[in-house]
Amino acid sequence: MADHVQYYNNDVEQRESLLEHIHDDNGDYGRDNSEAEGTTYEDAIKQTGYGKFHIFVLILCGWAVSSDAIEVLSVSFMLPSATCELSLSSSDKGWLNAVIFIGMLIGGYVWGSLADHYGRRAVLLGSLTVNGLGGLGSSCAQIFWLFLLLRFISGIGVGGSMPVIFSYFTEFQPKEKRGMMISVLATFWMCGNIIAAGLAWIIIPLNIGYKSPDFDYDSWRIFVAVCTIPSLTSAAIFVLMPESPKFLLTKGHGLEALAVMKKVYKTNNPDSREDFKVKKLILTRDKYEKRDGIDLLKIDTRNSWYKIKSSIKLLLHSTVELFQPPLKRGTIVMLIVNFSLSYGYYGLWMWFPELFSRVEKYGGSPCESMSAKNQTAGNSTSGVCSKPEDWVFFEGFMTALSNLPGNLLTIFLMDRVGRKPLLVLSMLASGVSVFFIPFIHDKIQNLLISCLFGAVSTVGWNAIDVLSAELFPTNVRSTAIGVISGINRVAAILGNITFGELVDVHCAIPMLMVAALLTFGGLCSIKLPNTTRKDIH
Repeated sequence: MADHVQYYNNDVEQRESLLEHIHDDNGDYGRDNSEAEGTTYEDAIKQTGYGKFHIFVLILCGWAVSSDAIEVLSVSFMLPSATCELSLSSSDKGWLNAVIFIGMLIGGYVWGSLADHYGRRAVLLGSLTVNGLGGLGSSCAQIFWLFLLLRFISGIGVGGSMPVIFSYFTEFQPKEKRGMMISVLATFWMCGNIIAAGLAWIIIPLNIGYKSPDFDYDSWRIFVAVCTIPSLTSAAIFVLMPESPKFLLTKGHGLEALAVMKKVYKTNNPDSREDFKVKKLILTRDKYEKRDGIDLLKIDTRNSWYKIKSSIKLLLHSTVELFQPPLKRGTIVMLIVNFSLSYGYYGLWMWFPELFSRVEKYGGSPCESMSAKNQTAGNSTSGVCSKPEDWVFFEGFMTALSNLPGNLLTIFLMDRVGRKPLLVLSMLASGVSVFFIPFIHDKIQNLLISCLFGAVSTVGWNAIDVLSAELFPTNVRSTAIGVISGINRVAAILGNITFGELVDVHCAIPMLMVAALLTFGGLCSIKLPNTTRKDIH
């Protein structure tokens, strides 16, 4: 659920480590700024105050984060209703759940690169629009392959907007509030999960829409279309927002960056009679450094090819360092734990509405329901094609809502109990809860087990996010988080495809696989060091 939190470091720290020591706002390179006049970016952003502008940025960026969550999770809620109309097999459903993660994997790289060249605001406008238009187009697709393609396009938009949202938001935050506010922004993913489940519960059971021999647009398609409103409205509002002043400053546009800060100051202090005191901005007063054989002073923003080669060299060097002592053990364990959690969580979470629908139609456990479906499929498809009952969407909503106590529990216990104990206990509890799903006997038991899984797995995601930020040294932290994010995407893709291929063989097989993998990941996490109340590297 929360691996989106890891994106902000991947984009911001990598860029800052490369550019922060390079130039001031006049584009002067190789100069010692210790005696230069001007105010550093961190001091200037602090002097803008903290008020209405930052609250608005939080709401807007939070709405955009929610839009990403809604787009990712909306497919899982429409699958039971779309099964007959799109002639979906379980394998097709697995690919539909997975394809958005494939798009996110590609989009994260493409949009991230564009954001470093053309700015955060421009990329947010583009990626959120692609997200919304892809989802809106998919609501009209009448055949499976076109629906799949448009969901992939939507995923490309999600993959771009998610990391850039956190970068844009972070660059407006003073360092004293940065950690807390990023944590607050991350909770909007949970809000998007709840919104998607609530919209599905309200819209899909309605008997509304348009039907003709050649074109159908019923309630589940309306639900898919409504789910694009957050991304499209976010894109529209970002038209009115300024570019990140930190981005402008790293590109040598000091006057433009200063103008943005003046607007922020005026918004936060509307009654103040004093003007913004900062007259000149500089990135930092630190002297330049030579890192990994690369002279950062030579990296001119006008020399794009040299900058690309230098960035690749830094990335490769940092990646190799992750797999060498003393970081090798921690890196491998973190990759195993992240793969296990992402495979198990997304491999099962995206299938919950489908499993709820089977239990409601056939009774018993999801696996017994699947056997009943296979026995009756040859004689009649009425049961398969009938609309899901309201209980299915109620279960989906309650399961989404179960993330709330997990998030609150994490906030209270993270520094008291520690990251590693919470991660270990969460993954073991998640594995145990999944193990019992094939053995439940009614929909109430199914709901309770699903809510338990949602609550305890959220604790694991939050704990692993904090560990990812604290475990690695500063010079390789962003690279490590980027590698981990890539592993999470691959695991989510494999989890959904595997679940789709095996669920019709016998649904206990993927369930037990997920349970075993989560348990294995929890036991492996015991090998991680304890970072609670310790200085980060």
